[in-house]
Amino acid sequence: MNQYPMTIQGAEALREELNYLKTIKRPEIVAAIAEAREHGDLKENAEYHAAREEQGFCEGRIQEIEAKLSNAQIIDVAKIPNTGKVIFGVTVTLLNIDTDEEVTYQIVGDDEADIKQNRISVNSPIARGLIGKTVDSEVEIKTPGGVVEYEIIAVEHI
Repeated sequence: MNQYPMTIQGAEALREELNYLKTIKRPEIVAAIAEAREHGDLKENAEYHAAREEQGFCEGRIQEIEAKLSNAQIIDVAKIPNTGKVIFGVTVTLLNIDTDEEVTYQIVGDDEADIKQNRISVNSPIARGLIGKTVDSEVEIKTPGGVVEYEIIAVEHI
């Protein structure tokens, strides 16, 4: 069994999505299928086929979320003492050595990653290059655009 690391917020978001799919989306789809059946011939009924396809996607997502939650390794980084080392769940501030640009990322699970909110997956190249490093370390990260050098300025357990 694969363990899925995730933050408390990530686990809660998955639980909310699961609740939405089971209590709201699933009944809507069942109602749409029932309505489409009333229109007659199912072979040529596009509404029926679309609703059945949507039902398949919904049920698949429900199973996926349930599997991830059952194998979740929920990590509350706020309860872990801050040693200055980059680990899962921390918020790390980096300085690009070439451009003097500062950037802050939180290292989260795959389902929580959202680059617009500066949340990167623990499996991303940047996070993999940072894990285990400490404050004031210089790291070289291989990115699609080439190698980028960063200095770790801060590691926060938020």
